[in-house]
Amino acid sequence: MAGFTLNTGQTVPQIGFGTWEVAPDEAAKRAVANALEVGYRIVDTAKIYGNEQGVGEAIRESGIPREDLFITTKLWNDDQGYDRTLKACQKSLDKLGLDYLDLYLIHWPATSKRHDSWRAFEQLHKDGLIKATGVSNYTIDHLEDLATRSQLTPSVNQVELHPFIYEEQKSLLKYCRQQNILIEAYSPLNRISSGSDGVVENLANKLGKTPQQLALRWCIQHGTLPLPRSTNPDHTRSNFKALDFELNSKDMQALDSLSDGERVTWDPANMG
Repeated sequence: MAGFTLNTGQTVPQIGFGTWEVAPDEAAKRAVANALEVGYRIVDTAKIYGNEQGVGEAIRESGIPREDLFITTKLWNDDQGYDRTLKACQKSLDKLGLDYLDLYLIHWPATSKRHDSWRAFEQLHKDGLIKATGVSNYTIDHLEDLATRSQLTPSVNQVELHPFIYEEQKSLLKYCRQQNILIEAYSPLNRISSGSDGVVENLANKLGKTPQQLALRWCIQHGTLPLPRSTNPDHTRSNFKALDFELNSKDMQALDSLSDGERVTWDPANMG
């Protein structure tokens, strides 16, 4: 499977499995177990999702060698600050049943304590508890502010991304590409089946693909790594097939043109 290379030198697949709103633990365990069986090797969770234990159980019971997996979790707002971050990371590791994280993210730039949290990330990275450090929901301003305070560049910025906010995220995509920060796309399937006035449906019919496969392929061809989630095994399998085809430039432009600025989560530009 082709992949992206992080600024740490790690190579990651082009698609991952998200677990937002996949709870409680037993539901997460089933969903992740199915995703791993399909072929996903990136699993993304977070403390606030309330499913780290279930995710960890699926990982352990899969029998897949740990080095073949790329496991991400996130620091929640209430745990920001140097000492609290160190404790929160260890707690997440314990719940997941892992010795290290492949990627640890600051979930939101919600407080000025994020700067102390990043110092803790630096220490966790030095100690080998996290292989790559990253952020989530950071704007260009947040990233530039971080760059003035640390020589450790995030490997990843995980943000909401789908065709409907392409224009709003376009400058961020360019900036992160220039800084060698990989964009991970969460909520990549937002409104894809209902919000395009037939554009996606017509394109899907033409190509013999699902609307979801088109949205995921669009993310990949924009140099970003999508994190679709589903508790439906058939949907999980179908989404993975976004790796099996390419969109031409005209098709990409058609999806780009859907941008209307409607988000499904908070706008981080409103966070200091």
